[in-house]
Amino acid sequence: MAKYILEQAGNINWMGVFALLTFMTVFIISVILVFRRDKEHINHMASLPLEDDNSI
Repeated sequence: MAKYILEQAGNINWMGVFALLTFMTVFIISVILVFRRDKEHINHMASLPLEDDNSI
């Protein structure tokens, strides 16, 4: 069965498959990195627009 699938794969646009795999890889890595962040850092970054600090 795998041999039949590989024989029929001649019509696949490999550039499209490569682009999809690249996007999925970057997306999965970014999701993993977001969930590995500590909550303190996320809360600090979330409250930055609300802080009234002019010490730039």
